[in-house]
Amino acid sequence: MASAKTLLSPQSACPCGHPRPYAACCGRYHQAFAESGALTAPTAEALMRSRYSAFVVDARAYLLASWHPRTRPEALEPPEPGLRWLGLEVHEHAPLDDTHATVRFVARSKLGGRAHRLSETSRFERVDGQWLYVDGDLG
Repeated sequence: MASAKTLLSPQSACPCGHPRPYAACCGRYHQAFAESGALTAPTAEALMRSRYSAFVVDARAYLLASWHPRTRPEALEPPEPGLRWLGLEVHEHAPLDDTHATVRFVARSKLGGRAHRLSETSRFERVDGQWLYVDGDLG
């Protein structure tokens, strides 16, 4: 389990659920962004997984940068104290064409002793070679 603002060592298991270490999985996208401002996730699914991991480590700058400007909020609130991310399950990655895709997933968390489950089908768009989160439908 990971709590908000979790610091992950490069050898830690990646929160996105892949068996690779964080540094070889979502951490490499977070690091590339921190160093150059580039979003390097090669697919919509990779971006979605890296965004989940960014929620786990409270990387709000990455979350905002990977959000399409058309739908991006001005800022993100800090995570609720005590929020714990429990896991991610990707159910479907559906490329629609070269620049559009959807990803259907379930993210589980716990806050105040209560379990929560977020089920979403997210829409992504590739702009100037970079995948961006557009929006999603819950449920």
